[in-house]
Amino acid sequence: MSSPISLMPHAVCWRADPQLIWTMVVANAITALSYLSICITLLSLVRRTRQALARDWAYFGVGFALFIVACGSTHFMEVVTTWLPFFWIDATANILTAVLSAWIALALIGRVRLMGDRINDYAQRLTTTEQEQRQMRESLMAAQKLEEWSRMSTLVAHEIANPLEAIQNLLFLIETSHNVTSDVAGWAATAAEEATRILTISRSTLDFFRQGKDPELVDLFAAAESVRALLLTLLQRQDIHLELVATGDTAVQALPGEPRQVLLNLIRNACEAIAKPHAAIRVTFTGTPAGVEIQVCDEGQGIPPEVLTRLFTFGVTSKGEQGNGLGLWATRHILARHGGDIRVASTGPEGTTFILWWPRAFTPATN
Repeated sequence: MSSPISLMPHAVCWRADPQLIWTMVVANAITALSYLSICITLLSLVRRTRQALARDWAYFGVGFALFIVACGSTHFMEVVTTWLPFFWIDATANILTAVLSAWIALALIGRVRLMGDRINDYAQRLTTTEQEQRQMRESLMAAQKLEEWSRMSTLVAHEIANPLEAIQNLLFLIETSHNVTSDVAGWAATAAEEATRILTISRSTLDFFRQGKDPELVDLFAAAESVRALLLTLLQRQDIHLELVATGDTAVQALPGEPRQVLLNLIRNACEAIAKPHAAIRVTFTGTPAGVEIQVCDEGQGIPPEVLTRLFTFGVTSKGEQGNGLGLWATRHILARHGGDIRVASTGPEGTTFILWWPRAFTPATN
């Protein structure tokens, strides 16, 4: 048996062939340097992600980096033993690499299921994120269309006011003329009433879209009455009775136009939730020294449980493709801007009740 002194370097085994020697040296040197760079990269990655990475995964990352550099050390020793017979050092490097390899293999086997679950979960979250982004884009487009519609509605409401007043005057002259029959006078009176109704809707529309930067005294009950005028056609078409009840002082400090927007969103949502005829919506205003509590109760179909937990989230709607998920989200933000709040008190097959709190004074939230 040969002693360690008699061991020959690899160059001798390779018959001192320069081409073979340098081929092996260059290949092993490149491999060793590559392993070293991979190790440094992994350690840098663990350091950069230490706040987000769990401790056990950080340990696993460091161990994997050490395994990589151990593999590189065996290739480095191949370069050394080309000329120097330090085979026990080479053997030690191989033993260390074997130990780290076994530990990494066992760790991977133990984590393979968890890694698979997390990869699938990440893929699912990516898909969900893409869907949310698509819904957000659609909601933003719907909001832009709503803004354009608001401007057009304001313009139309303003332009039809003067002709309607002229029509009212002409109808009054026809009605009060001495040479018209009673039938014609009755028709003129009926037409004048309809023109008055259109003019009321027009003025309510202008009031609804008129915004201001400074809070002013707004009567919430009067705002609800103007919303009734705006939704009169919808209420009549669906045969819905809108009941408005007020107790105490219902005037609050608010930004002009925003109470109407809140009430319009809630009452219109209540109308759209009702499928049966002869149903009712009851809006109750209760004035207190600190503010006004508003209850909006409908006889609709209720809110699905999967939607209820995220009801006030941007883009979330219970109306399917017919909704854009903006109404209740905007309502909560408007109330928060005034220091108020909104919540779902109850929901079910017999209907839903929302409770709003509107402070008496304008106290915008600081968060």
